[in-house]
Amino acid sequence: MTNGSTIAAELIALLEGFATGVRLPRVRALHLPRPETLDTRRGEFCALELEDGTLGLAFVLLGDTWAQLRASDVVAGLAGADALQLAGGYARGDAVGRTLGMAAINALSRCVFDRVGYVAPDSADSIGELDPRAGDHVGMVGLFGPLLGRCTAAGARVTVIELREDLVGEHDGYRVTLDAADLASCNKVLCTSSVLLNGTADGILRHCANAAQVAMIGPGAGCLPDPLFARGVTLFGGSWITDAGAVVDALRAGEAWSAHARKYAIRRGEYPGLARLAAPAAGLDLPAKRD
Repeated sequence: MTNGSTIAAELIALLEGFATGVRLPRVRALHLPRPETLDTRRGEFCALELEDGTLGLAFVLLGDTWAQLRASDVVAGLAGADALQLAGGYARGDAVGRTLGMAAINALSRCVFDRVGYVAPDSADSIGELDPRAGDHVGMVGLFGPLLGRCTAAGARVTVIELREDLVGEHDGYRVTLDAADLASCNKVLCTSSVLLNGTADGILRHCANAAQVAMIGPGAGCLPDPLFARGVTLFGGSWITDAGAVVDALRAGEAWSAHARKYAIRRGEYPGLARLAAPAAGLDLPAKRD
């Protein structure tokens, strides 16, 4: 890993490297969730559609991102846009640019996987295969309510890293703190993929250096996992869309789209790396996998 390099910079560099040998599709459209769904899980994600039908998801409820996209002429102006150029916005500071950039990176990443014939494996469980046990100290980046009980019931100690000050304190079986440095004492970490969007992923993962297992999961986990595996993530899991057209139709209708995707989990020890996947097919000289 290059000193000073960021996840965003490395993701963009990987896609740019792939694009030197393979033409990547441009943007067809951005599909936003309907306003009446914003207080439900159906309204959390937008879908960026490429000209080949590939979709990339991104969380749109960070701050007023959805409202800004809805009120501006950005959506209409995306048709025919250079998806790789749009992906560059992920490295910027503004929420709209990062959201569109993340959606573009996720769409292009899936496009790359499809081009090289890589299909992500199914997920074995909903807890990132951490298998919490007595004696474990599990760190949670984001409060995974349904999974919290599984950890405490197994006898594991749990420390939750949150951004909300009102949640801080000792609770029944777990502790909530704002200080990500507390992850240094955890041997297992479950991390929401939202850190990729809110700009905290690089810092969070630096604090996980002592963990034997680091699972990053969530519907927004759709990028190439190479930079994350290089930073200690051992499992990267998200939603692998199986019917892109049905997802678009569901978003337009304000309906749930989860039936048109499956949960996947890419394990660091099994993933060959983009360089090995892509180079034989495209004659590309991409950075090799870094452990």
